[in-house]
Amino acid sequence: MSRDWNNTDSCNVAGALAEQARTQADAAAIHWPSGIRGGRVNYTSSSYAQLDGLSDTYARGLLEYGIRRGTRVALMVPPGLEFFALFFALFKAGVVPVLIDPGIGLKSLKTCLQEAAPEAFIGVTRAHLARKVLRWAPGSINKSVTIGTRLGWGGIDAKQLSALGERTSGPVLARTRPGEMAAILFTSGSTGSPKGVVYRHRHFVAQVDMLRKAFDIRQGEVDLPTFPPFALFDPALGMTTVVPHMDPTRPARANPAYLVQAIEEFGVTNIFGSPALLKVLSRYTETNKLRLPSLKRVIAAGAAVPLDTVRRMQNALDGEAAVFTPYGSTECLPVATLSSREITGRIEADTLAGDGICVGTPVTPNLVRVISINDRELELLEDEDFLPPGVSGEIIVSGPTTTDAYWRRETQTRLAKSTDLAGRLWHRMGDIGYLDEKGLLWYCGRKSQRVRLGDETLFPDQLEAIFNQHPAVERTALVGVANEGSCLPVLCVELSSKPGGKPGRRRRQQIRTDLLQMAASKPHTHAIQTVLFHRGFPVDIRHNAKIGRESLAKWAGRHIARRRTFKRSVLFDLKKLVSK
Repeated sequence: MSRDWNNTDSCNVAGALAEQARTQADAAAIHWPSGIRGGRVNYTSSSYAQLDGLSDTYARGLLEYGIRRGTRVALMVPPGLEFFALFFALFKAGVVPVLIDPGIGLKSLKTCLQEAAPEAFIGVTRAHLARKVLRWAPGSINKSVTIGTRLGWGGIDAKQLSALGERTSGPVLARTRPGEMAAILFTSGSTGSPKGVVYRHRHFVAQVDMLRKAFDIRQGEVDLPTFPPFALFDPALGMTTVVPHMDPTRPARANPAYLVQAIEEFGVTNIFGSPALLKVLSRYTETNKLRLPSLKRVIAAGAAVPLDTVRRMQNALDGEAAVFTPYGSTECLPVATLSSREITGRIEADTLAGDGICVGTPVTPNLVRVISINDRELELLEDEDFLPPGVSGEIIVSGPTTTDAYWRRETQTRLAKSTDLAGRLWHRMGDIGYLDEKGLLWYCGRKSQRVRLGDETLFPDQLEAIFNQHPAVERTALVGVANEGSCLPVLCVELSSKPGGKPGRRRRQQIRTDLLQMAASKPHTHAIQTVLFHRGFPVDIRHNAKIGRESLAKWAGRHIARRRTFKRSVLFDLKKLVSK
């Protein structure tokens, strides 16, 4: 049974770090890169006792500096010892960290900070420099801590923060309430503007509990988290963290040799990564015929994971180790999960036939349902709103990690949150899918990316699997383009980067013919009669895996408009020639 954090006086996930420091003080809590020598990454390490002690010092320093419980603090520090120590210090002091992906772009970053209105800013030197030059939230930030060299912008540095913390001694752990705001985590904005998700302390504690049980994570394991925020769960789960040598905002460009070195050097048992990163790693292991026997599980999340990536990664694992493809979002995580060992021939065949992507069984104690698709607010859910198995609609979730609000976004909160007659809160995932007769959840695509053709609606992620089977295709993306008062379904194609170079015009025409024949052969794809080739799809900055279909739709619209204009121009010239 999961603990009901609504019925406790206090809960603070940072208490788990202190518990690890008590039970395994000398065990390594974190290994982080300190440079490269001779083609290998060098690492520096810290024990649980050291990490806990440093975070206590920082927590006392924050309080001495006047950053009190409930204060919103923007944190912009790269993964490493300081990041972990500061994050847990903020929790211990009851301060509210504001986390924003640095890769979302300077304009979006400024907007997010303006919206979050942090009262303090903790960051490395270059983050502070950008803050001052670009005027990030100047009206709200009144205190700052610089990790590195200060260049005349005031505030204090890390040494001064430590000195303030050393004025007193002893552990720090605010008795925060379950419903008290713990953090503001901004979404990536891959299908819209980034939104600040309000996390309460009960959400973090519930996530740790659900992740531990869903993936059977044991104390003493070693994690290689290639998505930094996920690493924050490691101390609470009793896992040693190995910070990978990579740019976390560009996982698709990670050096797989460095990842394999870390796995082998530290006996990594768990990897958390995006499909783009695992595609790179799995191809490297396949090409070099490598096996990774220390791994117990590989967790791939952030977007739909191609079956061939799952198969290649599974081939590098030993024994009972498996690849897991959990489903969830910043607003609600985890929701459901599927193991590679659960992917039956029937599931694979249904996926390739265009029935959707199976994302597995709901994680206990989540409730997962499907409701009719609409873009309006739905304040109250009644029993008749829930669709039966096999019928596609919007996926909704109710559970311990279901967040209840976006920060200062009342309209978006009302659109995304509903309650039922029993008083349960539900989050509308913004995704289309269905539950099958066995209770498995199938994902079909984002609600905002559906292609509406009069009485028929196409769901991109569901149908693209059909076309992705073509040997010359890397991936496809189905988008809708406005076309003289109607919607034109367009299949955008990214060709495989296999050796042989770019196909010539004749070969591309043959590929287009093949794809159109595939479309015509199935009743739910026959409306697709336009195929466009694209050099490289735009993807989200967080995982480098979610296809930016909104951008592709604009590109396709411009391409089709130019082609239409060209044809009209040629026809006009021909008419002039004939008239002469």
